[in-house]
Amino acid sequence: MTLLRHVEACNFFDARDYKRFAISGHSVGWIGHENAAFLVARGLASATDSGIGIAGGGFLAVSTHLARIVAAMTEAKLMAPPRGEMTPVLRKWGLGPCAEIDRAGLPALGLPAFGVHVNGLVRTDAGLHLWIGHRARDRQVAPGKLDHLVAGGITMGFTAGETVIKEAEEEAGLSADIARLARPVSQVTYRLSLPEGLRNDTLFIYDLELRPGVVPVGNDGEVERFELMPIAQVIEILRETDAFKFNVNLVLIDLLARHGLIDPDGEPDYAVVIKGLRQ
Repeated sequence: MTLLRHVEACNFFDARDYKRFAISGHSVGWIGHENAAFLVARGLASATDSGIGIAGGGFLAVSTHLARIVAAMTEAKLMAPPRGEMTPVLRKWGLGPCAEIDRAGLPALGLPAFGVHVNGLVRTDAGLHLWIGHRARDRQVAPGKLDHLVAGGITMGFTAGETVIKEAEEEAGLSADIARLARPVSQVTYRLSLPEGLRNDTLFIYDLELRPGVVPVGNDGEVERFELMPIAQVIEILRETDAFKFNVNLVLIDLLARHGLIDPDGEPDYAVVIKGLRQ
């Protein structure tokens, strides 16, 4: 089966279904028409030429305003329940945050979200292997699906590199000394419409080469167990099933391209697939 289906599944987005959401006159996110009308009717946002928006006033003022929006949308059951995890609101990566918001508020307002994904590579006499996580079946997102060694959103006060170290310890029981060996190698971006809103995501990809004797162990309940899987088996699962968490598919396709495991001659949709990793 073609890998293109995974790329298309993560880029299911039609701008006509949304209005732009602005902060201080800057279009930052995307919000569904019903939710936009709700916020305007509640006096929590004002109509703009391209959608709706809220005023500025500094980090604390904007954060407080966004907290009121999250509370109102939660009460009206117009968004997923708050996660209790604060994340930065960024107009673009590299600029300081203009506010903070509960993680669940990011898709509710279609705000840019940033995270890290770490490929756990092991080279043996039998060839390249990957550590694959089996997600717990009680997870809110993608229960029971296959996952990476480490992945997580970048929360307030953390850099991408610090997030790798934090998540490596929490999700895989890996020390900071080991996690620091992870190297940033790529990124994928996508916009995906879901019931909880728009996933407007950028994933920074890291490769972490582990010695054969290093065995990850889940610490936070996110993953039931880890399995060291030959790359050929990973490719087969990726091609023939939907067993991996939706965005993990994109990161794995990126890995296959970077390591020459798929190429323009053998992959009929290669050009479209690679372009689709960075929408």
